[in-house]
Amino acid sequence: MEHGDYHKTPYINYGLIAVNFAFFLYLEAVGSTEDTSTMVRYGALFLPAVLQRGEYWRLLTAMFMHFGIQHIVNNMLILFVLGDNLERALGKVKYLIFYLICGIGANGICLLKNVFSEELTVSAGASGAIFGVVGGLLYVVAVNRGRLEDLNTRQLVIMVLFSLYAGFTTVGTNNTAHISGLVIGILTAVFLYRKPVVLNK
Repeated sequence: MEHGDYHKTPYINYGLIAVNFAFFLYLEAVGSTEDTSTMVRYGALFLPAVLQRGEYWRLLTAMFMHFGIQHIVNNMLILFVLGDNLERALGKVKYLIFYLICGIGANGICLLKNVFSEELTVSAGASGAIFGVVGGLLYVVAVNRGRLEDLNTRQLVIMVLFSLYAGFTTVGTNNTAHISGLVIGILTAVFLYRKPVVLNK
């Protein structure tokens, strides 16, 4: 990472937020994001559609879809606050790759869970990718001795615990996506992040 990276604009993170909101507005225009049939029609994760019709692209599209305004606002707020830190730490290309790996990976694990539990739930949201961002930051902060920019380990751990608690106490929350995204984020960061070398003058 070059000197001055912390002052660079996180265009990828802003772009991801813009895509999420654009897709949300499109879905509201053609139907309703709180209507299950509309969400399934336009790309939400649904086991029969993936396995029986081979629509594996849903692993990608589902991570840009949200059920209602509160769902997307909550997710995008977290992404806005934390995503820029990780983008500057990883770099733009690696951050985009990281985000997609976490989101698609978390959706894949949710799909496997549905296979074994024989549940026919419809799921969508950026939570898997966002928890991946949190997991990635946990690793990066730990490697940098407990601090990165304005973040420290304690703040991130509290956020993780609070978010998981809120998920487990709220009906309809996909906790599998949260936990799997967090773990995938940590593991992916191990491969993609390289601590900057500080040269002594």
